[in-house]
Amino acid sequence: MAEPTPRRNEPRLRPAPLLFEPVAAVADPEHFFGLESVDDPGALLARATELTQAFRMATDRAVEFQAMAAAQLADPRRFDRLTPADIAERAEWTEDYAKKMVEFGRDLLKGREGQGPEQI
Repeated sequence: MAEPTPRRNEPRLRPAPLLFEPVAAVADPEHFFGLESVDDPGALLARATELTQAFRMATDRAVEFQAMAAAQLADPRRFDRLTPADIAERAEWTEDYAKKMVEFGRDLLKGREGQGPEQI
């Protein structure tokens, strides 16, 4: 699923800190998962590639959870359900993207019915 296009003339938000990145390391702008201290270019390429793949997988997983949350928030059975416009505002998406995410989330939730929490 394509990521939403940042709105023009709006400052980009800093990404959320990764939970496993040490706080002291985050304070140092040159630090990034120890990559700055790898001297061997082959090892640096291998480690950076591992991180890239891990981040892509984490992004895909996070997007799935965003979609499921959006679908749950838009569920018509909820007395406090949100409209796609409300969801878009909260998530800083366009309304069209929010609608697609709600639909995607509903598909994900349907596929997970009957599964225990350990399988999600």
